[in-house]
Amino acid sequence: MRKLDYTTIFFAIMGSFLFLFILVPIANLMISADPSSILNNLQDKEVMSAIFISVYCALAATLIAVIFGVPLAYILARHDFAGKGFVEAVIDVPIVIPHTISGIALLLIFTSTGVIGAPLGQLGLVFTDAIPGIVVAMLFASASFVVNSAREGFESVDPRMEKVARTLGSGSLKTFFIITLPLAVRSIVVGSIMCWARAISEFGAIIIIAYFPTTAPVLIYRRFVDFGLSEATPVAVILISLCLLLFLVVRLIMKGWRTYDKN
Repeated sequence: MRKLDYTTIFFAIMGSFLFLFILVPIANLMISADPSSILNNLQDKEVMSAIFISVYCALAATLIAVIFGVPLAYILARHDFAGKGFVEAVIDVPIVIPHTISGIALLLIFTSTGVIGAPLGQLGLVFTDAIPGIVVAMLFASASFVVNSAREGFESVDPRMEKVARTLGSGSLKTFFIITLPLAVRSIVVGSIMCWARAISEFGAIIIIAYFPTTAPVLIYRRFVDFGLSEATPVAVILISLCLLLFLVVRLIMKGWRTYDKN
């Protein structure tokens, strides 16, 4: 066991401040909720429907982000081209701009008279106050996590391994799937999980483009505005518990993954 030095102790004390800053509000929220109220909300169809919509739409947004984001991440990791910095900046923009701005930007193009919404509306695909609107809002807010994490994973793969595979007769696409992708898959998984978590928590953009059907964050907001903390807190506890459970499972899987690699 590594001996603790003064630097480690000092850093542990400093780091504990941030850890407690995050832990205390979450723990207080969960403790303050009435257990019977939580059980009642677990049987509430409106609550369960809102959580299902959040989980379902977040999964859909994550799947789309992976399908289109992983190829983009590979290009950014392996190639230099004019405008690369601009592309990377655009990918990061949704992280830094207020989410209400994201919602307005999406509404302008996905409304029934928008550049994208109008032609798709003629095909029967509606975005405003509809599931597709929730998905695009979540996708816009969270896709950056998949791209950035996957790019880091691809950058960690030695390009010489790909060159060796190609000299042995493997095509570029086959090399990607048998060499590059397996070595970067952990980063892609981490990015996908962060994408899902960010998507499920999205509120600002969703409330503008698709207030209905109701997602869990929107339901929590509505109950807080209409009835106060006593009605909003149980739903918040259920959603936080779901996210905590997910992250604990993921941490266990990643820990087992590392142990397997070492052996």
